[in-house]
Amino acid sequence: MRRKGAATSGGMRATSDGRAGETVDQAHWPFSAKSTVVAVGLMAVLAIVAFGVSRETTTPSHASRTELSHPAATPPKPAFTRAEEAYIGALWPIHGDVERSTVRVSLGTIFYKTNDLGKADLKARVDAALATYQQAEARISALQPPSSLARDHEEYLEAVRLFKQSTLEMLKMFDDSNEEHLVTAFPLSHKGSNKIREVGARFWQDEFPPN
Repeated sequence: MRRKGAATSGGMRATSDGRAGETVDQAHWPFSAKSTVVAVGLMAVLAIVAFGVSRETTTPSHASRTELSHPAATPPKPAFTRAEEAYIGALWPIHGDVERSTVRVSLGTIFYKTNDLGKADLKARVDAALATYQQAEARISALQPPSSLARDHEEYLEAVRLFKQSTLEMLKMFDDSNEEHLVTAFPLSHKGSNKIREVGARFWQDEFPPN
């Protein structure tokens, strides 16, 4: 009886140890490629949507916004010159097109990975975004920024080029069916979003509030 009990206990320990070993092995990277793409896509979308939400929730009074944003002891930021205002105004509609395309592609990628969007529909979104980025690149290149905004101009242009590279990488998936292209494309888009955030924080403070 004792031997049987010992053998049973030993078997339970062996089974327990075996399961524990499997758990340890699986703990190295518990996320699948699908989960990774969905997670990074959500990060990108939440970051972009947060910009729009912050703009919608601001008060209509520019004076009130200025008082709330800057303590009394902080010197106000110098106003833009006419040339700077003209450039920023010309960039605004381009920025809107770029932002909408980026959100559509990010959401499309998430819906595709959760089987809520077909492959053909995702490709249509990526194709449309690529066309938008190509047009935006041409439109921005045609602008003549004042010297004070030359660096911002180049940064925004570089951001659009990163978005374009990201969509070109995504389009490779439709040729070889390798979804790793979606993972490879994400850092390019993420870097582009960061650049636009930096420029936007200087141009459109309501949309890109300081951290």
